[in-house]
Amino acid sequence: MERLLVLATRNQGKVQELKHMLADTGIEVRGLQDYPDCPEVEEDGLTFQDNAIKKARTISEFLQLPALADDSGLEVDALDGRPGVYSARFAGPQATDQDNNLKLLQLLEDIPMEKRQARFRCVLALALPGDSTVETWEGTCEGLISQEPRGNYGFGYDPLFLLADQGKMMAELTKEEKSSISHRGLAMKKMMKDINNLL
Repeated sequence: MERLLVLATRNQGKVQELKHMLADTGIEVRGLQDYPDCPEVEEDGLTFQDNAIKKARTISEFLQLPALADDSGLEVDALDGRPGVYSARFAGPQATDQDNNLKLLQLLEDIPMEKRQARFRCVLALALPGDSTVETWEGTCEGLISQEPRGNYGFGYDPLFLLADQGKMMAELTKEEKSSISHRGLAMKKMMKDINNLL
């Protein structure tokens, strides 16, 4: 019997990235676009972990299926860790990726390159119906915020996130390259060690 895992997100970028990573596991992956009746989960937690657990639990209970939620975002040292859990709505509730990137560039306008350290952080949470324990995994990816966007791949802040040791933006990496080093990719690798036993 094929095992099914629901990704608790409507973000197609995330669904495609996670589908790609789970391609060889025999686990069928679906996103919330396949379940239009699912409730919107308010991300009101103070940490990525709070939000990931809440999303996974809510969707798993609603659908009575295993649900994997990810909460992730960008932490910029010069902004005291912002945008953090507000990464997706940094420039406002309906903000586009472009709006968020523009706001970030404006806030860092006078900050020199050597002080633009940042990291992407991801927490994955897996909830199973009828089980109160939620498994979590975390991954981080260190970099710098560039002074201008570059690259056509990825989504979110990828065009501004410079991987110093690669000399490339996150948005210049192919899916394969990105999943091998990204915050979500690293959290997924940790999860993959456990997933077969958990489902």
